Amino acid sequence: NGSGAGLRASGGSTGNAGGLDETQRSVQSLAGSFADIFELGGVDDLDPSLADGHHVVYDREVPFELRVQDGDSVPSEPGTLEAIRCKILALGDEHAPQHCRIELTSEHDLFFHYTHSVDEASFRQMQEQQKLMIDFPDYMSVVIKMLNKCIKETHSYVAVFVMERDGNARLDFIQNMEYKFVELLACDFLASTEEVVRNQIAFRYNNLKSKVNTMQSRLQEISSLVKAKNPSLLLQLQKSTGRPSNRR
Repeated sequence: NGSGAGLRASGGSTGNAGGLDETQRSVQSLAGSFADIFELGGVDDLDPSLADGHHVVYDREVPFELRVQDGDSVPSEPGTLEAIRCKILALGDEHAPQHCRIELTSEHDLFFHYTHSVDEASFRQMQEQQKLMIDFPDYMSVVIKMLNKCIKETHSYVAVFVMERDGNARLDFIQNMEYKFVELLACDFLASTEEVVRNQIAFRYNNLKSKVNTMQSRLQEISSLVKAKNPSLLLQLQKSTGRPSNRR
């Protein structure tokens, strides 16, 4: 057929084409597992965030406008835009949680770590202060909805994170109505303790190190496979990536 003719023309012979296809399938099988390394993680079970029984229900980077506030003064200038990782954790059933925690971290600043912690009793205070029309079981899903809107509808929804010098902070979800800005929800945060920050940095370092080691192992498997099946292809790959060949 036409595809077979194309393979014979490019490979020189049907046998060579078959060998190349076999190598390609084997390489693709190994290379496909690279994505799994970052999906599955290496030491995720050791995440200090999960130590007290919470489980992750949301984990994404969200564009935040970061502002610094001195005392009671209102920030007069727009803040800086930065991608902040938002991790939402629930204790118990996520549809009827006993407790909810939101952790904010940054890839640009390893020491940036803030936590919002709320249970049904503290949520009732938020509900009264902000005239919220939702109940505690719906709280996490509403926050997730707000975060996703800040990702997908950046011109209409903004997440503003205001930090104070004493470690207090506030996350405001604001909707741009064209003619005015409307505050939809405000969440109080606290800067995490030095011990928490230290444990989180150690976890992130070890997690990344584990993933890099796993990836290097997979890469070596691919190199060995290609070297055995098609040495000239390995040389071509090494030249294109600038890696020295390991001739023995």
